[in-house]
Amino acid sequence: MAKGKSTAFFCKECGYESSKWMGQCPACKEWNSMVEEPVSSNKSKSKSGAVFAMEKAKPAPVSTISLDEDDRIQTGIEELDRVLGGGVVKGSLILVGGDPGIGKSTLLLQTCKNLADFGHKVLYISGEESLKQIKMRANRIGQFNDNLLLLCETNLQNMEEAIEDISPEVVIVDSIQTISNDEIDSAPGSVSQVRESTNRLMQLAKGKGVSIFIVGHVTKEGVVAGPRVLEHMVDTVLYFEGDRYASYRLLRGVKNRFGSTNELGVFEMRSEGLREVKNPSEYMLEGRPENASGCVVACSLEGTRPILVEIQALVSKTNFGMPRRTAAGTDYNRVNLLMAVLEKRLGIPFSDYDAYVNIAGGLKISEPALDLGIVVALISSFRDKMIDEKTIVFGEVGLSGEVRAVSNPEQRVSEAVKLGFETCIMPQVSVESIKKPEGIKLVGIKNIRDLAGKG
Repeated sequence: MAKGKSTAFFCKECGYESSKWMGQCPACKEWNSMVEEPVSSNKSKSKSGAVFAMEKAKPAPVSTISLDEDDRIQTGIEELDRVLGGGVVKGSLILVGGDPGIGKSTLLLQTCKNLADFGHKVLYISGEESLKQIKMRANRIGQFNDNLLLLCETNLQNMEEAIEDISPEVVIVDSIQTISNDEIDSAPGSVSQVRESTNRLMQLAKGKGVSIFIVGHVTKEGVVAGPRVLEHMVDTVLYFEGDRYASYRLLRGVKNRFGSTNELGVFEMRSEGLREVKNPSEYMLEGRPENASGCVVACSLEGTRPILVEIQALVSKTNFGMPRRTAAGTDYNRVNLLMAVLEKRLGIPFSDYDAYVNIAGGLKISEPALDLGIVVALISSFRDKMIDEKTIVFGEVGLSGEVRAVSNPEQRVSEAVKLGFETCIMPQVSVESIKKPEGIKLVGIKNIRDLAGKG
């Protein structure tokens, strides 16, 4: 190996560096995550260090710092702006992750179209597709103007020069795993390349005030590939998820320095691109079965948005000594816990029955407010008794069978009224704390034993 260069071992999960290989990373405790990569002991100063260096910061009183609404750029996609906290913050670095083919590039290209139409200069850098491939996808989305510039490049230094010459307001890098830095000898996508390239892009965003979106591949576990430090370096982490065979897509914010991380954006995939779903509750309840036991509508809250979902349960006599349990779209262990509560408090012999619970539509929700809905669906299927289709249920269930309050009950009830529900079964304490709305009957219960008396 050349003089002045050596190798080091990096953890693929957290980026921990070691001079020797170890079976377990001492930082994140992951096994077999250490990989060997070349490093340079005499690295030259980064070219971007002089070009994009920020002025020396001076302490300032907090009272003198002003917040301007113009610091955010509206993308023209309300669902995306909601998840971002109100728009794209100037000088921010945003990581977008998701499964292959889920629609990450389509979403960002639609964002580029809207920003270009609003008069913002946008640079789309692709390291995976040619200009013709991007043009073919752009033709399906709509007509683009000259404010959008395309560049096929994988060399980080060339990308920095292009950004310096063009001075765009927003930059899209698709994807970070294809970018290579000449100062790092390892292959693109390695721990060193991803970490150093992201660090240079972060300096570029802060120094030039450019908003940069970077696309990240995901592993088979569903997390962004590369070192975990990648998610710590960026300002915002968005996950684009959903079933590839379903028409809807969900955009979640798992990290956001400029807004809430509980917001959820819902999109529908069409041939011309992604379409916003303004009323996800109505969308998720399409095709509900009629006169079927074990089906009930519950209300979940994603950030500030209530979403009504259908909970389905099927309870049948087991043919084996060990009853089977299946949960799709919700926490499997939570379902087992609720079934144990029902068996103990209501005497339902679930130990002799198979039980299957499903959140219709493919949504994955783990909010405790669905507990009461799961309980009602299980009882309905066990007794083969239909629940009125105009009834909605929400509430958290404790181990003693008590029904506990959940956050923002008034907002959940308002969403139910909008969609024409006439009865709401909810915690008694929540009924007493909210203003009674018109057009819906509120039924409060303190314990799951009260469900028998509510029909």
